Amino acid sequence: MSVDEKSYLNADALNRLKRLDVRARLIVEGFLSGQHRSPYHGYAVEFATHREYVPGDDLRHIDWKVWSRSDRLYIKEYEEETNLSCTIALDASQSMQYGGTWRKYDYAATVAASLAYLLQRQQDAIGLAIFNDRLQKLLPARAHPNQLKLLVHELEQARPETGTEATIALSQLAGQIKNRGIVVLISDLFWPRAQLSESLKQFRLRGQEVVVVQIIHEDELTFPFRNETLFRGLESGRQLQTDPPALRKSYLEAVDRFLAEVRKVCAQAGVDHLLMSTDHKLDAVLGGYLAFRQKVRRRTRQF
Repeated sequence: MSVDEKSYLNADALNRLKRLDVRARLIVEGFLSGQHRSPYHGYAVEFATHREYVPGDDLRHIDWKVWSRSDRLYIKEYEEETNLSCTIALDASQSMQYGGTWRKYDYAATVAASLAYLLQRQQDAIGLAIFNDRLQKLLPARAHPNQLKLLVHELEQARPETGTEATIALSQLAGQIKNRGIVVLISDLFWPRAQLSESLKQFRLRGQEVVVVQIIHEDELTFPFRNETLFRGLESGRQLQTDPPALRKSYLEAVDRFLAEVRKVCAQAGVDHLLMSTDHKLDAVLGGYLAFRQKVRRRTRQF
């Protein structure tokens, strides 16, 4: 399986790769190799701690070696300017079990591992929090070379279970993150919107930048069921025997309302929101994170 084949972005191919560290490496290295053809062109320079020259920049910081190879001007940025601390908060509640062999949790864990691999390449500090009805595991953000291995191990060991009490779990997390940085929240967000609002507020009040990656299974977005089906709530345990075609229109309207409410809560909190289906290619997550990171760095320089 070669990076050039772009199979690192295909959900079926990823599902066949059982080792999470291998998935993450193929996704990130494949994403980086495609930067010159990608709509995210320009972000790749950040991995080498460079940015494009703009008029008014100090000429002493131009990297002339890069110019000689590319005929483009880039500015060297120092490590203390570019390094960030990022904590990935992953939902491991029972609703994340949905999806058969390629569950929402598997997709979400792949997103988390890929972001962590990307962060390590940038020499950023990476941390991991796994939560459901409480904070189950916390690896404080560190830039140590072994941090990625520890993080991937925890992602592989975690088992989605119990319901979600986001206010409790994420308040615990917010109180334990010592340094200001970025929190990437990865979840289906199947919680009351008041819990989401309060959780985001806890991070923002402590000066954390937040990006929300909402993972929804393709079935939950499109409701493809045709025959009479017994639905069972993974967290509530309630069951409902239904005729799906009769429910499809009202179900999809309810999903649209739910997603609109989530976007509204995130916007009100000043938080970026990225919706991902389990059928989506993962370059959108990586590109979206890099866009967010650049925005954070620009804001930071203004103070």
